Amino acid sequence: MKIKSLAALQIYDSRGDPTIECTVKLENGVSGRGMVPAGASTGRYEALELRDGDVQRWRGRSVFNAIDNIEKILAPAVCGQNVCAQKEIDQAMIALDGTDNKSNLGANAILAVSMGVASAAANTQRIPLYEYLGAGQGDILPLPQIQIFGGGAHTAWRTDIQDFLIITVGANSYGECLQMAHDVYHTTGRWLRRHHKLCGVADEGGYWPVFDNHAQILDAIGECIERSGYRPGRDVAIALDVAASELYDGQHYRLGLEGKTFSSEEFIHELAAWCRNYPILSLEDPLADIDTAGWRSLYAQLGDQIQVIGDDLFTTNSARIKKGVQQSLANAVLIKLNQIGTVSETLEAIHHTQEAGWRAVISARSGETEDTFVSHLAVGTNAGQLKVGSFARSERMAKWNELIRIERCLNAKSRFIGKKVFLMGKNPIKNRIFLRN
Repeated sequence: MKIKSLAALQIYDSRGDPTIECTVKLENGVSGRGMVPAGASTGRYEALELRDGDVQRWRGRSVFNAIDNIEKILAPAVCGQNVCAQKEIDQAMIALDGTDNKSNLGANAILAVSMGVASAAANTQRIPLYEYLGAGQGDILPLPQIQIFGGGAHTAWRTDIQDFLIITVGANSYGECLQMAHDVYHTTGRWLRRHHKLCGVADEGGYWPVFDNHAQILDAIGECIERSGYRPGRDVAIALDVAASELYDGQHYRLGLEGKTFSSEEFIHELAAWCRNYPILSLEDPLADIDTAGWRSLYAQLGDQIQVIGDDLFTTNSARIKKGVQQSLANAVLIKLNQIGTVSETLEAIHHTQEAGWRAVISARSGETEDTFVSHLAVGTNAGQLKVGSFARSERMAKWNELIRIERCLNAKSRFIGKKVFLMGKNPIKNRIFLRN
């Protein structure tokens, strides 16, 4: 059960950028592997991924210094430790780094080891990773958020809103979620090609559309849901990742597609109008991470009607989540492993989110690998929701497909609660249109 060695490699993510893979080998010959994703749109409070910065090599994006830190600094501290002592190992690596944002050794270096340790621990106990992460308590298959259109930093700002997603609230099983997602995704592709509005595919597999304003995009999603044979809102709802920190200059929000500028309250009014006019059930990062007053105002107006998710606002940081709960800023937290940099801190963030009666939405990043860790994390923690991108590209489909395998592994023990996830906890969403029986 003791760790024998760490071996790190520079591999490539779904954008073809360098990232880290770390193999953790135990004295009994069992091993585990961690592969680290990367985001294009990153919050100011995220843990820091360490890049080499030499523009003559891999455009400055290589990670050999972080790999050196794994093999020369982290390995001596980790080797010889019991692989099941996840929190102690993670804390030892955090102490070696000595910074609040893991900028010394690199959050990508620390996370690669942390994920590898968790994987090796599960393997040596001969149990699935979800069972290890959830101490045997995980049995809920998550309701997916699936990207239909990509925007923002993922499509060279062809739209201002970063993600236009669907939530299959009418599904009665996880398999039905995927069938509905398949129908809407491919119907949308045909619709875009027929109307000459398809520019390409975004980083996360969603379509890269050509529209004149955001209302046209929302209209198109609604039409494509109907053309797929489903009822907007009743069967398939819409979720938006606004990524508003990218739209904020410190005083105003700007939607470049419409050429409009808004104060914080004006932007809240615009988003509220979208929620009234379209079957929108979830808003992620509707305001900038530094616009605390705006978050409080938006949540007071919409928090009992829709899911309000903090991503850049919380960055999977327990201290920031606790502060957000105290200030009533949201009712859900986006959970990303590489925002905080260790498995144990991620589990702690999920615990504090659920303890507050909020929803935890497990998320991948725009620069992903074929690793399926987040699928196991979603089930193991009974998060109830998972967001990994669209219904295309192998690094995305690997996560959706892994849940099919987990469902079979759980067999009769698995649960799918679907839209009821929005009614859980101390802050249920009372959306009469989308959540009625």
